[in-house]
Amino acid sequence: MSLQDISDRIAKAESAAGRAAGSVQLIAVSKVQPNDRVEAVLQQGHRCFGENRVQEAAGKWPAFRESFPDVDLHLIGPLQTNKARQAIELCDAIHSVDRPKLAKALARLAQEMGRCPDLFIQVNTGEEDQKAGVLPEDAESFINECRALDLPVRGLMCIPPVDEEPALHFALLAKLAERNGLDGLSMGMSSDFESAIALGATHVRVGSAIFGARVNPLE
Repeated sequence: MSLQDISDRIAKAESAAGRAAGSVQLIAVSKVQPNDRVEAVLQQGHRCFGENRVQEAAGKWPAFRESFPDVDLHLIGPLQTNKARQAIELCDAIHSVDRPKLAKALARLAQEMGRCPDLFIQVNTGEEDQKAGVLPEDAESFINECRALDLPVRGLMCIPPVDEEPALHFALLAKLAERNGLDGLSMGMSSDFESAIALGATHVRVGSAIFGARVNPLE
């Protein structure tokens, strides 16, 4: 698989769903990938990347941005409140806003720093104990809380349970977004992004299918 292969599949899925070409943004998930692989994808012209950890993003992207200043960097992993400032400095979007404490920290820092990335609220659609995200029944109140803090809520994000049909979770997320006037849907990964696109995904997150197997076996 390659960047071109994934891009072609996205284009076909957009067409099959009756959606405009280019309506889905591919986030190339570069976490724990060696710099030479990331640079190879940059050299092919791709500019939208996703990282799981603020620390790794901080160690990788400032240097790359010296040569590729138009990189669009998305934080797709959990964000600790004490890393919120660094995340705002580094990232163009944060996909893992999942609790009031984090929302309040982001709001305070956004006021102080005069900028804030686009924000996606993570919804735990499978109601899994081990997974971050607000529960579906709490999503509307949390969205309203974030809006009351003047946060730029762009959309919703989910990671379906591995043993359940992902389309059910994509459909649930799409309904929650529509009900709350949000048009951003961060959903779909390497194995299921075509299904996600059919159900309205605006951002899909694809890693090893583009870069190859991760180097760090703990990830």
